[in-house]
Amino acid sequence: MEVVRPRLKRTIKYVRAFLFIGGFFTILFMLFLAGMLIYIKIQGPPPLSVQQSSLMYANDGTIIGESNNGQKRYWVDLDEISPYLTEATVAIEDRNFYEHHGFDYKRIAGALLADVKAMAKVEGASTISQQYAKNLYLTRDKTWNRKISEALYTIRLEWNYSKNQILEGYLNTIYYGHGAYGVEAASRYYFNKEAKDLSLGEAAMLAGIPKGPSIYSPFVSYERAKERQKTILSEMASQHLISKKQAQTAMSEKLVFTGKFPIQHAEIAPYFYDAVKQELKNKVGLDERTIEFGGLRIYTTLDIKQQKIAEEVVKETVSDHSDIQVGFAAMNPKNGYVTALIGGRDYVKSSYNRAVQALRQPGSTMKPILYYAALEKGFTPSTTMRSEMTTFHFDEKRPDYTPHNFNNNYANGEITLAQALALSDNVVAVKTHLFLGIDTLVNEARQFGLTSKLARVPSLALGTSGVHVTEMVNAYSMIANGGKKIEPTFITKVEDYEGNVIYENDSSHDQVLDKDTDFVLTHMMEGMFDPKLNGYASVTGTTILNKITRPYAGKSGTTDSDSWMIGFAPQLTAGVWTGYDNGQPITLTADKLYAKNIWIRFMESALKDEPIKAFKPTKGVVGVKVDPENGKLATEDCPRARLTYFKEGKEPTEYCQLHLSNPIEKPDEPQAEKKAQEKKEPWYKKIFPW
Repeated sequence: MEVVRPRLKRTIKYVRAFLFIGGFFTILFMLFLAGMLIYIKIQGPPPLSVQQSSLMYANDGTIIGESNNGQKRYWVDLDEISPYLTEATVAIEDRNFYEHHGFDYKRIAGALLADVKAMAKVEGASTISQQYAKNLYLTRDKTWNRKISEALYTIRLEWNYSKNQILEGYLNTIYYGHGAYGVEAASRYYFNKEAKDLSLGEAAMLAGIPKGPSIYSPFVSYERAKERQKTILSEMASQHLISKKQAQTAMSEKLVFTGKFPIQHAEIAPYFYDAVKQELKNKVGLDERTIEFGGLRIYTTLDIKQQKIAEEVVKETVSDHSDIQVGFAAMNPKNGYVTALIGGRDYVKSSYNRAVQALRQPGSTMKPILYYAALEKGFTPSTTMRSEMTTFHFDEKRPDYTPHNFNNNYANGEITLAQALALSDNVVAVKTHLFLGIDTLVNEARQFGLTSKLARVPSLALGTSGVHVTEMVNAYSMIANGGKKIEPTFITKVEDYEGNVIYENDSSHDQVLDKDTDFVLTHMMEGMFDPKLNGYASVTGTTILNKITRPYAGKSGTTDSDSWMIGFAPQLTAGVWTGYDNGQPITLTADKLYAKNIWIRFMESALKDEPIKAFKPTKGVVGVKVDPENGKLATEDCPRARLTYFKEGKEPTEYCQLHLSNPIEKPDEPQAEKKAQEKKEPWYKKIFPW
């Protein structure tokens, strides 16, 4: 009895120690679990986003370019993935995916047993959740720290997201070989179709690749890929996801592989693509990394048809032996949307964007802005000035200035403002500029959206300060739309990878120009194509008159080293600059004609299927026929009469006297003038006129 008691005491002692130690470790384990849960709670839901290719769309929804970092990644919703592919993936990768909570313990035990028997690692046990966590966040180093991190990420995923969300993320991030990440990129690469359109056979083929892209890609080993496909189809049939007949049919399906991505980096409109990227930075406020890897959906203003026309016209018009460069932009005048853009003749040779980046002297294309200011200050299309060699004298601080007309050709007499614009008379332009005040043109240019620095000098009327092509096309678009404020726009909307709109272009446009004055100016700008305004020289649009089939308004411009043509129809504005990058003079006649020929060929082709529209007069203008020589009301004896528009109350009242058969006689006065004269005369004059 005495012997038993010490044994009992020792046993009780051991049991107590065991219970104490067990309780201690249980408490530690519980504290560990509690700490882990608190950590997971504090960390919150991990982001599901990954580096993805950003896509750029034209205005008709066509993909025109994508960010290119050597990898293709596109995010699609689960309902945009073929059910065959989701079922095949779950069947082969994690058949208990919808039952477990991130870890498949039975599978882990089975894998350990298989590894022990083989004395090597022969079977994996990672669930889809674990693989997703590894793909998203973790490095590839094989350490215990990585495995613990992987487990924590897995728990965070399972606690914060639904199974479908995890599956969607997994399918959008796994690697399918050949630079394709995610099912959408893989579908496009292997089969040139969207993931939602995959057949059962194609889906089973793709589902087998992630296990080892360097082994099971059909482009690496078609035999192994087919064997893997067969395994997956059999597994799907055994899990009653498909019938055995469906599996056999899918196995015998003839698969057509493409082996290339249908979307390439900015093959269409590369200069436009670069301009969009710049606008994403400056206007939308995105950084380079987000643009390249954010999986953005960027909806642009590009019109593919117009872009192709522009590129073809430039290529066909400019000689292959010429070093002349080109800057071109087309714009919808209603909203400022840039529909086509060319920054140079060969993007591969030079990515410098001459339509957006280059500052070139606009020459006489500045004159419409000047004459709008003049019309606002009381000038009319019939206002006359002398066109003759003139030297302007200033104070001691500024030297004398003598502008010259083309070929030193002058009227040596009075010409109207309308004719001065149509013939591009430089003397009249400088006189108008100085009469209005040296600051007026600069201030007016700002109203027209020009942001480049403009020198306050007499020669500014002749476009001697550098501007961008897109600036000038935008200014002319404001004239075309009746004076509403717009700005060159390349992007209409930007969405993130989940489809959330993070930027949308403002569609409101304030009225900043007077509608009536704007229309009067538009009609004056039609004059460059109207031979009735021929005078001491021909109108500047003479060389392309035989190619015109609809009403246009515009203005050409030349300097020693720059050649411009900008113009518009009611539906479309386009502008062309041509010149040499090094600023050397343009001497060849053919080189001087490129801008106009590119412009008219583009406009005629781009508007070929559009209705012919005239510029509609506003309510506050009146149209009268005037003699183009002097701007006075035309008579039957005038050899030429041109319908000209004026702001109501500004139209001429005096008739032309130059061409009357008997200059002493006066033509019949208009009825309104007769009535006014009758009111002024005493009543008795009606009865006793003597």
